[in-house]
Amino acid sequence: MADTYDLVVLGSGPGGYVAAIRAAQLGLKTAIVERELLGGICLNWGCIPTKALLRSSEIYHYMQHAKDYGLVAEKIGADIDAVVKRSRGVAKQLNQGVTHLMKKNKITVVEGVGTLTGKGKLTVEKDGKTTELAAKDIIIATGARARELPFAKADGERIWTYRHAMTPSEMPTRLLVIGSGAIGVEFASFYSDMGAEVTIVEMLDRIVPVEDAEVSDFMTKALTKQGLKILTKAGVEKLDASKAGVKATIKLADGKTETNEYSHVIVAVGIVPNTENIGLEALGVKTTRGHIDTDGSCRTNVAGIWAIGDVTAPPWLAHKASHEGVIAVEAIAGRHPHAMDVRNIPGCTYSRPQIASVGLTEAKAKEAGYEVKVGKFPFIGNGKAIALGEAEGFIKTVFDAKTGELLGAHMIGAEVTELIEGYTVAKQLETTEAELIETVFPHPTLSEMMHESVLSAYGRALHF
Repeated sequence: MADTYDLVVLGSGPGGYVAAIRAAQLGLKTAIVERELLGGICLNWGCIPTKALLRSSEIYHYMQHAKDYGLVAEKIGADIDAVVKRSRGVAKQLNQGVTHLMKKNKITVVEGVGTLTGKGKLTVEKDGKTTELAAKDIIIATGARARELPFAKADGERIWTYRHAMTPSEMPTRLLVIGSGAIGVEFASFYSDMGAEVTIVEMLDRIVPVEDAEVSDFMTKALTKQGLKILTKAGVEKLDASKAGVKATIKLADGKTETNEYSHVIVAVGIVPNTENIGLEALGVKTTRGHIDTDGSCRTNVAGIWAIGDVTAPPWLAHKASHEGVIAVEAIAGRHPHAMDVRNIPGCTYSRPQIASVGLTEAKAKEAGYEVKVGKFPFIGNGKAIALGEAEGFIKTVFDAKTGELLGAHMIGAEVTELIEGYTVAKQLETTEAELIETVFPHPTLSEMMHESVLSAYGRALHF
């Protein structure tokens, strides 16, 4: 006999476990299936432990520049094993937190590999034992994994995915990072600050290519100034790994090739959805390039089957997955949630400097036919930024010239990942420039630059 629930969630990442909690809050008898660790990749091997690593490298950077703040720090060093140990401890603490939340909300946790076996049916296998589950509704939240290069599989020794890069067996000396999205740039920044010589290879014409072009240009200059080597319009054609290191053959922008030696390589070229072998084909669930197709309420084309997070369409972000989990559950419970508006989903990169953005870039806004007003304000014009010793960066805002609608905001600099939510709320509330101009911002704060950028778009900047 199958154990029967109102809802079964397959996968316990930031989408899955949030969906399960919301379901329990709404009175649904809920089970969640997880094959590895509660919290999924994000909490255990992604978002959270990488931020712990980056915090360590940030502090190490400040220690090396203590004299800039009138301080003395001597015999400065870094212990990569201790840094990794702290990161894993942070992940473990949060995993235990999710475990507590499952118990608190009376959610049944079923450990093992889950497979859809029919309408409303799911089989979970672990250690040769099988558990049968049944539910009117099932949410697929199986996430994604790192995409690997077909000619050079990650071995965990010399060629790494993000997962290997979080628990290195040794500190790289010369590191090649393939791909310059958020994951690639974050690891490049971390290992550079920890002392490695870092090269980034990007196939497109600029790094962090989803960001506004001015942000990409600024990031290129900032990382180059820090000592990183950046190769755009370039691709890795071959990797030869040995016990001593990796030989990489790189095709450059001019069509020429060069071969260089590195101690390690990080492959950060995107993700692959975890949709294989979970029973989608037998049920006829539609996918596009492996990602599950859903409507605005996260329904698939098969009644009773829902999907959220990285297993669905982009952007592939933890906070999108969590919000989708709530949308799906509220729809299941008979409520009428608003569909996700991807234009209001912020994106963050936690490198040094940080990047944060929401909405349309200037180029995308123009492509969409908008007449735009653009404002820009530099960190060097902000008193708090100067006092912090963080005077590099800028904030850029894009408005519809006809209506005053905030179309997008783009930031690069210290702590912008904390600032971006102000513009995200403004977009969600359909705020125009008038409300933002009339808003009082506290002084002295970095957030004042948000105000100044809006003023700049309308020819009213006060401090630059």
